[in-house]
Amino acid sequence: MNLKDAFRVQNKLQSVMAQATDILEDHRNILKIKTTHLRSKVMNDAQDVVVEENAPSEYAGHANEIAEFLMAMMEEREKLSRAIHDAKGRLALDMDSEAGLNRQRQALSRIFRSMTALRSSEKIITGGGCGYRFNGEGNQITYRCDARQVVTIDFDRNKIRTLAASLGKKSDDLSMEMDRCLVNTEVDYAPPFDFNDSFDTILTDFIEAAAPDRNP
Repeated sequence: MNLKDAFRVQNKLQSVMAQATDILEDHRNILKIKTTHLRSKVMNDAQDVVVEENAPSEYAGHANEIAEFLMAMMEEREKLSRAIHDAKGRLALDMDSEAGLNRQRQALSRIFRSMTALRSSEKIITGGGCGYRFNGEGNQITYRCDARQVVTIDFDRNKIRTLAASLGKKSDDLSMEMDRCLVNTEVDYAPPFDFNDSFDTILTDFIEAAAPDRNP
């Protein structure tokens, strides 16, 4: 498989592990809860009633198998991680570092483009100004007046526009190069299940495959 598919499998492994973990973290799936209503203690002729709580998952009672499944998926993630690391090591560029740098280039390019959208302007703000004067009693008081606001860009728009274009082009070029790496770089790994299988299918197949080992 190529790097792009390897990352998809990596996400799939993480997803199925999360779903399996959810089953074990719900204690109703790993504990049998039985409550006896002691009716006979209140009425001599009454029968005690036993109520068992229903588990929320069809995999209740399979805690051991699910734990084994999680360990197997963890081993697969470790194996895949090593295979991806080896594949990346054969590349001429450091994908992880370059991906981080490219995110920074894109962020800077967005900032510079937003700067170039600014314009100098002038406007009158009604009642936006104030002043001080003395009233007839000799006290200093404030009064309101209109204000003229002048906004002037304090940078070289052409220079900023050039920087934004340069960063954008470099980011796009690197993105295309990384896409080529994702598609053309082989990863020595075979997933233990069909990528399109559902969680239920993957876990059920694992439990069924492991059953003969436990019951020879």
